[in-house]
Amino acid sequence: MASALEELQKDLEEVKVLLEKATRKRVRDALTAEKSKIETEIKNRMQQKSQRKAEHLDNEKPAAVVAPITTGYTVKISNYGWDQSDKFVKIYITLTGVHQVPAENVQVHFTERSFDLLVKNLNGKSYSMIVNNLLKPISVEGSSKKVKTDTVLILCRKKAENTRWDYLTQVEKECKEKEKPSYDTETDPSEGLMNVLKKIYEDGDDDMKRTINKAWVESREKQAKGDTEF
Repeated sequence: MASALEELQKDLEEVKVLLEKATRKRVRDALTAEKSKIETEIKNRMQQKSQRKAEHLDNEKPAAVVAPITTGYTVKISNYGWDQSDKFVKIYITLTGVHQVPAENVQVHFTERSFDLLVKNLNGKSYSMIVNNLLKPISVEGSSKKVKTDTVLILCRKKAENTRWDYLTQVEKECKEKEKPSYDTETDPSEGLMNVLKKIYEDGDDDMKRTINKAWVESREKQAKGDTEF
């Protein structure tokens, strides 16, 4: 039986095929939004899988072994908090003992719409966090980091001061502002895609329905052809 991640990947491929065939703006907008939703869900599931694997490896280490000088693997940081002032967007990352590592082991790289954090050799591991597609541009020169007790504080200087960020990233904004069915971990991941297509079809005019029918048939034929060719 296919895993939830495999089902999501199949859904993503099908949405891409439908998106290539669709010509109506409303259809393309809805499919693009669904594509973004599925990609985000796949990314989150892969990060969770990677973190579980990292934790499993950590548990298998003998307790008496002294932590090596070089790091064994990198843990992806997924838990953080953020707030803002008139001038800065502030991201808080909790890492136990981070204030005890050398200052050069905590590195942050900024671009106008992203930042990435790397903490090296903290309790025998490295920790990384990459945030792309920030909601609005930031000043690279004005952005910085601070290391406090068990916490890394990332300060992103707003290019446009006195403006409010309702979300940290553009992807988060798109996912929360558009009306889309959420994925329930207890149900089939394909249901979200089917509900979106059903709503578009029911609300559309005759041209839109013909477009969806044509794209659907062609995508199924393409998929069937791929399944039979070895």
